[in-house]
Amino acid sequence: MPSLIDIRRRIRSVKNTQQITKAMKMVSAAKLRRAQDRVISSRPYGALLRKVLGNVAAAVASDERAGANPLLAQRADQRSLLVLITSDKGLAGAFNSNLIKAAQAFVAERASGAVKMELIGRKGRDFFRKRQANITGEYVNLAAKVVFADTAAIAQKAIELYRNEEIDSVWLIYNEFKSVVSQKLIVSRVLPIELPQQDTPIDYIFEQPPIEILDALLPKYVEMEFYRALVECAAAEHAARMTAMEAATSNAGEMIEKLTLYMNRVRQASITKEIIEVVSGAAAAE
Repeated sequence: MPSLIDIRRRIRSVKNTQQITKAMKMVSAAKLRRAQDRVISSRPYGALLRKVLGNVAAAVASDERAGANPLLAQRADQRSLLVLITSDKGLAGAFNSNLIKAAQAFVAERASGAVKMELIGRKGRDFFRKRQANITGEYVNLAAKVVFADTAAIAQKAIELYRNEEIDSVWLIYNEFKSVVSQKLIVSRVLPIELPQQDTPIDYIFEQPPIEILDALLPKYVEMEFYRALVECAAAEHAARMTAMEAATSNAGEMIEKLTLYMNRVRQASITKEIIEVVSGAAAAE
């Protein structure tokens, strides 16, 4: 049976841990608010860009040059570029492990060495670096302050690889923010671009040829998909960490209650034992 000193020391240790997890929950809640605002701001822009792209594509449907754009070229998917977005820090529950498992499954489905990886986030980078994966790029500390120029540079790199026919497809794996307690794992193909079909396309009045507008919009669309994925994943990370820290704080409180009850029982047993010894000693003296 542990002594009272050991139990008190353990209670103190759990209380210190509880204070840390509670503080981390509050920090994640504050960061989530800002990240959620970025998500809410980016979604309408992405949806409108996709809608405009569909309308322009409908306008150039009869133009034979439309299919000549290299970003629309359909090829056999034998060489893929996988862009995996994870977090730079842990303590977020199964947030990173689910992403890494999805990336492993993606690689396992394809021939060995046929998947190149662009890793955004320290957790994914550390995991696949130890396993000698075919890594072509590593990026850390991007989610702390999401900047469009950073994600656009990664998107441009992927576009150039696809244009040069070094790869046949570009895929994104990330967590989409749904709510504080829910994130959705997304595995989406970015390249080649599938032009959205509009049921009732808008008949624009074009100042320049529609084919030129389409060629300018396609890279912008890919850049926006990369930016939106990182913004969504950053918000989902803070939500997952806040939920995990809230559960840890609650579990620490339950443990403190159990240890306090156990400490009181040990102290009561110690006092009872001392009383019995005193009474026994007095009875023996008589």
